[in-house]
Amino acid sequence: MQEIIGALTLGSIYLLFALGMSIVWGSIGILNFAHGAIFMFSAFICHQILKSYEAPFVVVALLGMLVGSAMSVLMQVLVFEQILKRSTSERSADVRILIGGIGAGIIPLAIAEHITKNQAFGLERSSFDIHVFEVADLRITNIQIITLACAGVLAVAIGTWLNRSRQGLALRSIGVDAEVASMMGINRARLATVTMAFAGALAGLAGVLLTYQLGALTPDSGDILLVKAFACVILGGLGSTLGVVTGCFMLAAAETFVLTQTSGMWVEAIAFGLIFVVLLVRPVGLFGRQEVRRV
Repeated sequence: MQEIIGALTLGSIYLLFALGMSIVWGSIGILNFAHGAIFMFSAFICHQILKSYEAPFVVVALLGMLVGSAMSVLMQVLVFEQILKRSTSERSADVRILIGGIGAGIIPLAIAEHITKNQAFGLERSSFDIHVFEVADLRITNIQIITLACAGVLAVAIGTWLNRSRQGLALRSIGVDAEVASMMGINRARLATVTMAFAGALAGLAGVLLTYQLGALTPDSGDILLVKAFACVILGGLGSTLGVVTGCFMLAAAETFVLTQTSGMWVEAIAFGLIFVVLLVRPVGLFGRQEVRRV
């Protein structure tokens, strides 16, 4: 039972990180390879500010979300939109966006590595204390409870918004057919900026929560999580909130099982293995939609 709590908490972190990445990729078609850097750098900025000012959990979490949102919007405006404007075809734009995301992500990574000397950093100066609650033979911390609550509430809220609201349906229509959506008067540029801001905020929140949970992050923590989020999106299916939720908790459960039942050497290979299997058996993922093709 203790392993289930650990798997649920790990899956919740994956979900907060992967939700934003999935929405951006499935709607406006941008696979943001700088998402991991945003995740890490949001926690890093909180670490730097806490060196001078003590702050409670809520303030630190909001600060991480604000930093993540700002970084994501800047990358959208300064990098991705400029690439789209200058690309002659969708295929060339996709390749340039991948390269642009990798290049943009290296900048905050290099800054964090330089300042920390490539050492781990945490949120020690926060006034938030980790408490452990024991129920029968189970142990759960307050930060685990907060993480589970945030992931559950946000997943339900995002799924409802995408499927019920006019803005959510407009965003989904861009992912299905951007050209037709534009003809119907949907402002792609504005929705793209808002979507990137929200995705960055989720990444920043995930960075703060994981730093509290583990005690510290390293500058390359975001790159490791990026691969796992990619596996979760592929496994669940691009464009499906339910699919991302399923993929995140399936990956977390598989990693927890391998970690607890073996030496743990194969944990990092699980994400790549899942990507490979799903691409062979069901390329669109468990809940993914088929690609729209005009004839």
